[in-house]
Amino acid sequence: MSIIKPFTNIMLLTIIMPLFSCSGQRPLNLGISDGNFSPCPSSTNCISSDADDERHKTLPFQFKVTANTAWKTARESLLKLPRTVIVTETPDYIHAECTSAVFRFVDDLELHLRPSDGIIAVRSASRLGHSDFGVNRKRIETLRNALIISNNF
Repeated sequence: MSIIKPFTNIMLLTIIMPLFSCSGQRPLNLGISDGNFSPCPSSTNCISSDADDERHKTLPFQFKVTANTAWKTARESLLKLPRTVIVTETPDYIHAECTSAVFRFVDDLELHLRPSDGIIAVRSASRLGHSDFGVNRKRIETLRNALIISNNF
């Protein structure tokens, strides 16, 4: 009987552990191509200010200060999002990974500074699944509200 309990625990851990590491592979289509983000897939777990359809569309962040001030404010606000880390950063592009608290799902958040338009374009997409229960849209709106409070947007 004493051998069965440890064996059962090991089997249970083997089955449960993959559920808590649902990061998925980093997509190869991240970044800017021809001045825009990659299109969202047909699934509902992506939103983008570059999207044409209502299901995936969100507004960009429109700023009323200099592009440098807006970019700095957006970067600082992004870093205040829970479980968010910047993976790639250039003078006009940020890719961050946002990890969910329980199941460790990873979403990709992208910002693109477009100074001539007075905006920061945004895209947030889940790596796995079909639906995200509105998590990506909520994340973008949380970030938008933080920027509005800064009085720079």
